[in-house]
Amino acid sequence: MWTVPRSSTRERCRTMLRVSRSSYHHGDLAHALEAAAMALLAEQPAASISLREVARRAGVSHNAPYHHFGDRTQLLKVLAERSMADLVAGQRAIEEKGLEPREQALRLGLDYIDFALERPHAFAAIYDPTICVPGSPTATMAPLIEEQEQILYRAARAMMREAGERELQARVASLWGIAHGLAELGRAGHLSPEACRAALTDAVEHLG
Repeated sequence: MWTVPRSSTRERCRTMLRVSRSSYHHGDLAHALEAAAMALLAEQPAASISLREVARRAGVSHNAPYHHFGDRTQLLKVLAERSMADLVAGQRAIEEKGLEPREQALRLGLDYIDFALERPHAFAAIYDPTICVPGSPTATMAPLIEEQEQILYRAARAMMREAGERELQARVASLWGIAHGLAELGRAGHLSPEACRAALTDAVEHLG
């Protein structure tokens, strides 16, 4: 099984909380608030996180988050952006390994699924259309989406060097669609992690 190790949700939560409190003590309120919000996201869905709860977790006054986020909608957007940045960082690290094309495609898909299973609330925040409106990403989210798409595009191109653009775009959609569908099925508990990974491995091996 090929996977890129990611820290457990509980470990990430503890780390983020330590960072939050440490940052606040050093005067970096904005960083402390974002770290506290991400720690909460490791425990619960974005929709259930309030600015007041972020303030409690960061150990600051209940008004402090409003000065940084403005309102709860902006808080949710920041959570999605931070989550997407983490997802893309994992994908980028795999691409930089210079693997054989089919193995790279498989590793990218497995990493995508692992992110969804290990950080389900973060994954959900990324693709929540009420947070990141399709076709209207924030200025921070837009380049992250572009980078993820380009990583997939280059992976598909490496597998299909003689393919035309239309066929190539279809392969990109196939790779993303298969990985995303399995990630959602696994996140919802309909498939076990092992079944998700086995299904993806089978799909990539049988791609033309």
